[in-house]
Amino acid sequence: MRTLDFSPLYRSAIGFDRMANMLDSLSRTDQSQPSYPPYNIELTGDDQYRISMAVAGFELGELSIETKQNSLNVSGTKSEQKETSRQFLHQGIAARNFERRFQLADYVKVTGAALENGLLHIELVREIPEAMKPRTIEISSQAGLAPIEQRAELKQVSDQDKVA
Repeated sequence: MRTLDFSPLYRSAIGFDRMANMLDSLSRTDQSQPSYPPYNIELTGDDQYRISMAVAGFELGELSIETKQNSLNVSGTKSEQKETSRQFLHQGIAARNFERRFQLADYVKVTGAALENGLLHIELVREIPEAMKPRTIEISSQAGLAPIEQRAELKQVSDQDKVA
């Protein structure tokens, strides 16, 4: 099920936007990618994102978050504890190991993570280096003259060329 339509974003973008393409590909359901654990990706600011994963039943020590180049890997390893005193008639809460990989766009960094009420929140921020940001270059006039003074000066020079 697709909940977000990114086509208006593509119409307003010139060229290829890697972040929009990544979000679009993540929103598609694909049988080759496992659906456990479920997750949300939300935009929390202009260049800030949050991935929230439902990891009920996992303790803090059983979860691992690693980043390598432009890849974010989240894994959970459930410890093997056999309880003989409990007998389940139905066990619907998943308690299996998982590994989820996210492809991050350029300049996206993980800034923090927190486990709260069975949800693992991973905070991301896109920090574009100053050298890559667009900048405005002010156009200055000739030797600090005002445009009207420049026109008068140019006319005098051209009149002198005609006389010579």
